[in-house]
Amino acid sequence: MNHEVDDLAAFSAEVRTVCKLYHQAPELHEQGVHVVSVDEKTGIQALERLHPTRPMQPGKPEAREFEYVRHGTQALIANFEVATGKILTPTIGDTRTEEDFVKHIQATVNLDPEGKWVFVMDQLNTHKSAGLVELIAKLCHLEDDLGVKGKSGILKDMEARATFLEDQSHRIRFVYTPKHCSWLNQIEMWFGTLTRRLLKRGEFTSKEELKKRILAFIEFFNQTLAKPYRWTFIGKPLVA
Repeated sequence: MNHEVDDLAAFSAEVRTVCKLYHQAPELHEQGVHVVSVDEKTGIQALERLHPTRPMQPGKPEAREFEYVRHGTQALIANFEVATGKILTPTIGDTRTEEDFVKHIQATVNLDPEGKWVFVMDQLNTHKSAGLVELIAKLCHLEDDLGVKGKSGILKDMEARATFLEDQSHRIRFVYTPKHCSWLNQIEMWFGTLTRRLLKRGEFTSKEELKKRILAFIEFFNQTLAKPYRWTFIGKPLVA
């Protein structure tokens, strides 16, 4: 058996699944199905320059201080709604634990509690957690015996939990990008926008100010800049 060929085939299938979902997102949105790309941006630093920036003058470039006072970090969990380009229910805090992620998914589904949701995400362990399985079983009114974490049933291990979370018969389901394939997750592109437009040149005197500024930027973005990405890749190599 050629494991390389099998692995490549599985990888290609996973990529095509995600790309197909992106292309279907506008039509699904019209049908009331929410397709969102979700991930965490961790270690966002609240940096305050030690001395003020000297503005640009005739013949002199802007002089920016290279030393900073560090006021701690924050973690952002956010959803990029594929059909609209808007950011939904951003969650900002000190940690990005399993509990944090479960609460974030709960808050997102609360936007349309009885609607259909498809979450695209990477294969981080917190994205295949026992807590997430329990939440989805509850929200979807499923009465399956979930088993015991680490021992039996759906909760036994990450593979069993992922199979449950990917189940297409569920009203709320998850689609995982292949490992080492962050470029396929649309929220990652939006994180780049956040970095360029706010974080790269921003100054923040505290974690609280950093959080406030990120949330204000997201509100501004949703009102004035949000639009879906023009996703042209279909998961197949180009043919010469």
